[in-house]
Amino acid sequence: MSFAILRLPSVKALTGLSRSTIYLRISDGSFPKPVSLGARAVGWPEHEVAALNAARVAGKSNMEVCKLVAELAASRVAAA
Repeated sequence: MSFAILRLPSVKALTGLSRSTIYLRISDGSFPKPVSLGARAVGWPEHEVAALNAARVAGKSNMEVCKLVAELAASRVAAA
């Protein structure tokens, strides 16, 4: 299975969120943490952003979204 990694401008376009809102949501656990691509570059797996968007469109509560983010983080660890 191959994963596309999205950089911040793509994530902003797909979610409609600003940079500061994305990082605010990362800090409160309602957005996945980025993965390191190098010394000064990060990105987000495309499937995680898509899952988060699907949850928001489905009307999931913030608590349910936080649970989804925790599951996505756990699946990263399991895949490694």
